[in-house]
Amino acid sequence: MVYRGTLRGERFTFATLPELLAKANEVKSGDQLAGLAARSERERVAAKLALADVRLAEIAATPVVEDAVTEAVSVPADPARFAEIASLTVGELRESVLEPDFHRRWSGGLRAAITPEIAAACAKLMSNLDLVVAAAPLRRTTRCRNTMGGAGVFGSRIQPNHPTDSVRGIMLSALDGLAFGCGDAMIGVNPATESVPVIGEVLRGVHELIARLGIPTQSCVLAHITTQLAALEAGAPVDLLFQSVAGTEAANASFGIDLGLLARGREAVLAHHAERAGEFAGEQVMYFETGQGSALSAEAHHGVDQLTLEARAQAVARLYDPFLVNSVVGFIGPEYLADSVQITRAGLEDHFVGKLMGVPTGVDVCYTNHADADQNSNDNLLVLLASAGCTFVMAIPAGDDVMLNYQTTSYHDVVSVRRTLGLRTAPEFEFWLAEMGISSDGRPGGNAHALPTSPAELASALEGSGALRELLPGGVA
Repeated sequence: MVYRGTLRGERFTFATLPELLAKANEVKSGDQLAGLAARSERERVAAKLALADVRLAEIAATPVVEDAVTEAVSVPADPARFAEIASLTVGELRESVLEPDFHRRWSGGLRAAITPEIAAACAKLMSNLDLVVAAAPLRRTTRCRNTMGGAGVFGSRIQPNHPTDSVRGIMLSALDGLAFGCGDAMIGVNPATESVPVIGEVLRGVHELIARLGIPTQSCVLAHITTQLAALEAGAPVDLLFQSVAGTEAANASFGIDLGLLARGREAVLAHHAERAGEFAGEQVMYFETGQGSALSAEAHHGVDQLTLEARAQAVARLYDPFLVNSVVGFIGPEYLADSVQITRAGLEDHFVGKLMGVPTGVDVCYTNHADADQNSNDNLLVLLASAGCTFVMAIPAGDDVMLNYQTTSYHDVVSVRRTLGLRTAPEFEFWLAEMGISSDGRPGGNAHALPTSPAELASALEGSGALRELLPGGVA
């Protein structure tokens, strides 16, 4: 079907739905690189006007890619609920989403009616403020060792990466983050190697840290899913099973995965959890990462724009009832998101489309050093996302990852945002902080100015008996 939009007497024609979706998108260097972007602001606005008049039923009936991902995610999961909105146009859906009571209909089951292409189309008609306002009340609660996603909860993932996967170094970095009230989302390590024995050693080390201190949080080591499953088979404990996912079958194949492998991995970890009775509060066992540009970087985008494919990637994650999903928004590089304006927009879009589909979405507020961005732009996006009800962000020393070499959010940043906006950690984690004397006033990090600064002081503050010293080869001094 051909779509048309007229702006100030100039007529624009869009031959297909993917072309219309792409040209209605905000400026992204990746869409420009792929030759998909609008050629002018006039054409962009005309595409938005044309998209606003497209009915949701038509989008649901028009596959943008012919592949297994489309078959799995682009048909409404609840056809009966979709029938309630099928006759709406995208513009009418936008108005509905921005109504103050929309979250009641959404939590009542409407979220299962939203396909990724519909979520992306809606986001393309929204301002940055619209994306914040619409996402803020959409809360998705999930449980593994603790409860994430509740009202007023702003979680953080301690990311204690180490360039040689030193368990001692990982432990010390994790302790530092815990002392700032961070880590309720998880202690998640990006390993430098895919060695099964090394991954097993790191999994056991983080598990021992959690067990010794009784921390109500979950661990994850972000190796390839097959490496994690091999470590599990060898006896390593797995709380959350990780995998990066993309929005097309071909892009997922470039990651060495397919939908069946993800399903089998989830079943293996559920069976593993059943053998660890009493450790878990819920049955969400998957952790996924996404990001605009991943399919394009794999030359597997099929002429579809970055935002639409990001929504499809989050819909892939939704298939497996995840504990958390993380959009690593600025990590891929300036070829896909060139500067702070594009990174900010993409972060707000990714968060909104995920939440609209009922995904427990967090964002790695980040940039690489060759992008036109800086720490101030990172701070801006962090505050916007916290205001939008973002489920969690990263927390690493000084916001500078020593293994991945990119800039993200620090322990101090998380503390500052929680204080400023009156946000809290997961309830179980907040109780633990109070028990450990890290937070005496109910606000995580409220006494950050008095936190210990040396590894030895951190160990002493978190475990007066000194039991932690046994976990750290060579001691903590």
